[in-house]
Amino acid sequence: MDFAVSNRPLDKFKADALILVLGKNGDLPETLPESTRDQLTRFIKAGDFDGSKGQMCWLHQPEGLAAARLLLVGRGDKQPSDQQWQGLLRSTVKMVSKAPVKHALWLLDSDLPQNLAWQAREGTRVAEESTYRFDQYRSKPAPASKLSKWTFWHAQKDTALSKASKIGKGVADGVNLARDLGNLPPNDCYPEYLSGVARDLGKQYEKLTVKVISQAQAEKMGMGAFVAVAKGSERQGQIIVMEYKGAKPTKQGPVALVGKGITFDTGGISLKPGANMDEMKYDMGGASSVFGSVKTVCELDLPIHLVAVVAAAENMPDGRASRPGDIVKTLSGQTVEILNTDAEGRLVLCDALTYVQQKHKPHTVIDVATLTGACVVALGAHAQAVYANDDGLSQALLAAGQETGDRGWPMPLWDEYQGQLDSPFADMQNIGGPKAGSITAACFLSRFAKDVKWAHLDIAGTAWISGGMSKGATGRPVPMLTRFLMDQC
Repeated sequence: MDFAVSNRPLDKFKADALILVLGKNGDLPETLPESTRDQLTRFIKAGDFDGSKGQMCWLHQPEGLAAARLLLVGRGDKQPSDQQWQGLLRSTVKMVSKAPVKHALWLLDSDLPQNLAWQAREGTRVAEESTYRFDQYRSKPAPASKLSKWTFWHAQKDTALSKASKIGKGVADGVNLARDLGNLPPNDCYPEYLSGVARDLGKQYEKLTVKVISQAQAEKMGMGAFVAVAKGSERQGQIIVMEYKGAKPTKQGPVALVGKGITFDTGGISLKPGANMDEMKYDMGGASSVFGSVKTVCELDLPIHLVAVVAAAENMPDGRASRPGDIVKTLSGQTVEILNTDAEGRLVLCDALTYVQQKHKPHTVIDVATLTGACVVALGAHAQAVYANDDGLSQALLAAGQETGDRGWPMPLWDEYQGQLDSPFADMQNIGGPKAGSITAACFLSRFAKDVKWAHLDIAGTAWISGGMSKGATGRPVPMLTRFLMDQC
């Protein structure tokens, strides 16, 4: 969808629909023509609309406006929170998409607690995401919506609003790439496919270079944990490295993102139950969000030095697969006793974490993974878990999540939990028992990020929506990550 910002007089602005959000018993905007306000006053007094939260009402051929129709949207008697405002816009886009509307005009509201630039930025992102479709595998896709242009309107000309809208579109493009990758079936989206996606991005953006480390090369380099997972599949594992040089490299080093890319997770020899196993195609949600973040960074041409590493593999139970009880040596030199092959994400991530630190010397590393069911139990689908060995980094990620509505929640990383990983035969084991599963998984990863600012996002509850016709990838936490990266610029 195309987006624009305009201050053209409303009585001359031709659009298929003008959208006006009103509070319950609230005043009508003075920016509306007087004849429009008179008509709306009569309409409201007649009881057709009162501004209740979520109420929507069409008014055709509104007086004083060049728009063909007016959509009144109620926001209730309280000022909306950021998340409520985003939800209201999302519902409105879906309503407009069902109507014969090609061009919609949304009035920005300077009386809201959210500033106008935020409204233009997040409004663009949410509107674009709300029109997302994934129907390329349907033999007869549903008819597409006619909605193709969305304009934000404000009385005064403000170039900052156009810039904000452009940023929102760039983030949405990254979110939708992440959703596309997550929604692809695992017979089409496998490690080598992700390598192809990376190479295509490298061809599209001149500041992005791509390197792919094969499974055989990874084994020669000493990535024993990564190979232990990848070797159980006929699909070859891949370590995908994308380096974006939007700023000159410095002694400080780049920011690094590391994504778990398990393109399908059977659990390996520790086989998962069959129910809902199809959703294990989403176990590469960390990788897809890293791809989405890279795309946004490239689209917006951010002045930053970024390295993104994706550890891509299938976790399958064939004759070469790792067994419970195997001991592997990681790239860091530390050894791991594998007690459960379904705790594979931390095994591919630990070698990727070591690699990016040894090769690229980043000052900050953030890994992203659909890591534990325990995180879903703890936080549900609303917030991703945020672990960090640096309070400043943790606060920066949480603030980025709050700013975008892609929220996280801080989790403990105390030394008292580390003992649950003790092994009688190796330096550590890959699970910490039934208690605090998300925390002990983060503790495991922390052992591979000793001398760098490091954060871990467990997105097992936020990366996709389960079950029914609403099932699908969300693209989270691309908004959080890209906002963080913009703040670093």
